[in-house]
Parts: sequence; structure tokens; C-alpha cells
Amino acid sequence: MKFKIVYIFLLVAHYSIAQNSLDEVLKQYNNESIPYIYVDELKNVENNVVLLDAREKNEYEVSHIKNAKFVGYTHFKIKSINKHNIPKSDTIVVYCSLGVRSEDISEKLKKAGYINVYNLYGGIFEWKNKNYTVVNSKGEITENVHACSKQWAKWLQKGKKVYSN
Repeated sequence: MKFKIVYIFLLVAHYSIAQNSLDEVLKQYNNESIPYIYVDELKNVENNVVLLDAREKNEYEVSHIKNAKFVGYTHFKIKSINKHNIPKSDTIVVYCSLGVRSEDISEKLKKAGYINVYNLYGGIFEWKNKNYTVVNSKGEITENVHACSKQWAKWLQKGKKVYSN
């Protein structure tokens, strides 16, 4: 019995400590197969890249980075990229809330032959944390950002956290 209690304590402590920084979270969930682009770098080149939003539709509708194309995550199919007519040599930046789901979608793009694919480090949360604007489904600037879940919401420091029902 004592062993179980100690084991549970160590397990809880590990996960509490393991998420003290965004670096640690991304290292825990990502294999870093796709290079990161950082928010400030993206801000400087955002008009010269194709932005793909790899979150769910309800997250995208609350807010997204201006000009980002919705591709989703759960029901993502490479065919959805084809309807956007994106040349395989274009520079593509994929983002989600933090950069975990976007790595999965980025890997699929690379496997399909897209050459210049990047994962946005910190995702839309980091974008908003740097005070960059996001727009809603009507294209209007908003402070709302879908927080994905209570677990991930702690990484969104600015803007208004919105949750789905």
C-alpha cells in the first residue's frame, strides 16, 4: 500500500513539474519532426506564407489568425488541402492552440510532398499572448480565443478564454 501511495505521488509530481514551461509541454507531446517558426518570425512574414489552422471548426470560428485557412484536425484529409490549390513548394505554417495537433497535420503535409512546412511554436495562444490580433468567423477583430480545454487554457495569458459547451 505504501508503494502505491509513493508511486501515485511521484506520478502526480512528475506531471505537475513536466508542464512548467511551454518548451517542456511541446517536448513531451511532439517529436520535433517539423521545424518550428516562432510567433515574432511569423509576424514578419505572415503575408508571404500560407497559414493553416489545424484546430476544430468551433475553435476556428471563435477566432483564428487573419487569412488562415481552416483544415481541421480530427477529420483532416489531405484532399482538404487540394481545394485550396496550394503549390507544394509554397511556405506553409500550420498552427493549433499550442503546436501539438499542428505537428501531426504538418507531418501529413510533408508525407504528401509539401516541402516548406513549419509548425507555429505556441500556436494561436502564443500569437495572442504577444498581443497580435485574431479575427472571428466574420473577419472582425476579437479578444476571444477558444481555450481548447482547462488543461491547455493556462498557456493562454491574454485575450478572453472561450470554451465550447
